[in-house]
Amino acid sequence: MNTMTETSTPTLSRRDWDSHPAHIYQGYASTAKRGPTRPLLPLKAALGELRQPVYGHGDIGPLDHDLTRNAQRNGQPIGERMVLAGQVLDDRRRPVRNTLVEIWQANAAGRYVHKGDQHDAPLDPNFLGAGRCLTDDEGRYRFLTIKPGAYPWGNHPNAWRPQHIHLSLFGAHFGSRLVTQMYFPGDPLLPYDPMYTGTPEHARSRLVSDFDLDLTEENYALGYRFDVVLRGADETPFEGR
Repeated sequence: MNTMTETSTPTLSRRDWDSHPAHIYQGYASTAKRGPTRPLLPLKAALGELRQPVYGHGDIGPLDHDLTRNAQRNGQPIGERMVLAGQVLDDRRRPVRNTLVEIWQANAAGRYVHKGDQHDAPLDPNFLGAGRCLTDDEGRYRFLTIKPGAYPWGNHPNAWRPQHIHLSLFGAHFGSRLVTQMYFPGDPLLPYDPMYTGTPEHARSRLVSDFDLDLTEENYALGYRFDVVLRGADETPFEGR
């Protein structure tokens, strides 16, 4: 994820730390238990510890990017089909190729396929809610999925999470993993969500996708664009930075 000068000397833009959510945010109750409260301790990397993950186009299945088909058992998943696509860009807005992008999400009823999710909403036997792909030479990624539903989460009275999709990106080594969330434009729950409001106000719009008619597939699925910027003045806010 390094950028290069004309003399091929590696350079990196400074991190825009003021665009990321705090590790501990009063409105998001569980951060008080999992956010660090002591200074970080530098550790010497063991030999090979930061080697690049082993994956390639041959390791990505033909349906890994298509959440409407990668878990079908006896029919189509229920809900509104959608396309999620965008680019992964560096600090100079140049495309970043061969980045592993993974997503996970709730189903249309607002429930995850996970034993820890006991929300009183139905599971969809034909929807797993997880997918992955590699960016192409232009840094582009694309998923076909079901628009997730909102769900209660108990953080505060009458707390509901907005519709959202989680994204994880792996760069040149495992230590470069970045995790963020993508929201939908016009969601009325955004002003009440501490994961969203915990992000500095000037950077919140970078977490919201754009409806894109060019990505929309006629008679099939609406399209949403969400570009991920890794560093620099426009970098996407990430969790656990």
